[in-house]
Amino acid sequence: MDLLAVLPAFLPVTFDLRFLRAVRMMRMLRVAKLARYSKALKIIRGVLEDRRDELLATPSVLLLVVVLASSLMFEIEHDAQPTVYTSIPATLWWAIATLTTMGIDIRPITPLGRLLAGCIAICGMGLFAIPAGILGSGFVEKYMAQRTAKKTCPHCGKSLDQPSEGRAGHVA
Repeated sequence: MDLLAVLPAFLPVTFDLRFLRAVRMMRMLRVAKLARYSKALKIIRGVLEDRRDELLATPSVLLLVVVLASSLMFEIEHDAQPTVYTSIPATLWWAIATLTTMGIDIRPITPLGRLLAGCIAICGMGLFAIPAGILGSGFVEKYMAQRTAKKTCPHCGKSLDQPSEGRAGHVA
């Protein structure tokens, strides 16, 4: 693989070498192998594996909130601004922009629409904090589990916390 990645640099050819460039770019994936040597990256991978279900549920909740917010805003603002809030799918962009606190030129003008927009913006901040909380608690759990884990011999699996009692080949 390494030879294929470096070979185009040394070949004096004039034809298209896009395929070989793609192979060369795949070399960057070797950086991912560094994870096996880094304790922190192992913890991150473990947390992502342990909390996969919770993290996958978050986009579902986010999608539900976006559809609900755009539907409510369409019903509230369509009569006041029929050219701005033309349909629920068109209002989806407003809901996404409001939930991500991006801010756009489309603004509700009715008092109820403004109240809903404020509530949705606040909910958006909370929705993006959910994955951070899930990951944060996962990191704390992994860290505490590693600190309290008993030290065991990698060869026989016996505890190294106890003093050795004549075990051959073991150093306490």
